Amino acid sequence: MRTRTLVVAGHGMAGHRLVEEVLARDRHGEWRIVVLAEEPRPAYDRVALSSLVDGATLDDLALAGADLLRDRRLDLRLRTPVTGVDRRARTVTCGDGGVVGYDALVLATGSRPFVPPVPGHDLPGCFVYRTVEDVEGIRAAAEPGRAAVVVGGGLLGLEAANALRMLGMRAQVVEMAPWLMAQQIDEGGGRVLAEAISGLGVRVHCSATLHAVRAGADGRADRVQLADGTVLDAGLVVFAAGVRPRDELAAALGLERGERGGFLVDEWCRTADEHIWAIGECAAVAGRCHGLAAPGFRMAETVARQLLGAPSEAFAGADTSAQLKVLGIEVAGFGDAHARTRGAIEYIRNNPRTGTYAKLVLGPDARTLLGGVLAGSTRAYPALRTLTGRQLPSAPEELLAEGP
Repeated sequence: MRTRTLVVAGHGMAGHRLVEEVLARDRHGEWRIVVLAEEPRPAYDRVALSSLVDGATLDDLALAGADLLRDRRLDLRLRTPVTGVDRRARTVTCGDGGVVGYDALVLATGSRPFVPPVPGHDLPGCFVYRTVEDVEGIRAAAEPGRAAVVVGGGLLGLEAANALRMLGMRAQVVEMAPWLMAQQIDEGGGRVLAEAISGLGVRVHCSATLHAVRAGADGRADRVQLADGTVLDAGLVVFAAGVRPRDELAAALGLERGERGGFLVDEWCRTADEHIWAIGECAAVAGRCHGLAAPGFRMAETVARQLLGAPSEAFAGADTSAQLKVLGIEVAGFGDAHARTRGAIEYIRNNPRTGTYAKLVLGPDARTLLGGVLAGSTRAYPALRTLTGRQLPSAPEELLAEGP
């Protein structure tokens, strides 16, 4: 049996999961894997970047163990991004000029941070929050006691604000939406979260749009100006306002992009070329990109099984339910958290004294649980998550007895 070559373009979290899955399942040595990675180190846990300023080491974040890196079936090439692809010859060209042939190519190029194109966005003292190098740069530039601004009030932005707080800076968050973490939780949950974060010394500015970053006398970022004219002191600015898929290779490949970017793939993560797949944040599955780790892992597992001829399930979309701890504050959103279902009924329990908030979204029958939001305490989340889509076994207030 001829050993085939799998080329993986990118070694982020999704690309690494694919490598793990193929190596674990390939009991007959069907595949040799060549990973072409842009970064100078093997895959690591990007979700835990903030822990680097709280005592964690790079080894703590590493995803690739020594046994995997020593596996003779794996050829991991760092600082070697893919720069071109010849689909007819089935070869990829690398940044170092090398050419690698493939039987299967999986694009796992991830995403890049979105930086609003406002005046001053590229001044010294402005950073994004994506890689180990970004965190190291922020740590080197941090000045304890000075104010810093994070642009973006989603999960990543709040992680960045926490990192700045741990570095001794006075963090401020600027968010365009009316409340924090607007994708995961509702306005009531966002209000409770903002109040709790403010209590930790992080100022929150919602419904606020960045207009410009201004420089001080030394030419470095010194303050930011909002669209309403408000000026905030900012010795350091971190952009954490979302990501965009890394799909530059689409043109060279002659492959379609999704409407909002990303390599267009079907529910099996296949492109129009039968030898090429895409997974993770760069994949537009049925036209939609998913910017979370869990969907990327499921895509990787789907593709690995296809490569090895094993029964495989199509990627059915992302479950956006999440139970999180943000700056030590518990939040959760699940199911139809924003009550978008026609005829949905909202049951809300708000306790300002304890700083907790809970909302259950019920169907028009007032019995079927469609989703919900918890903030301040998420003790009820596991039970409620299991009940989503089913009729409630008891009254809403009883189900929340273990919560707020």
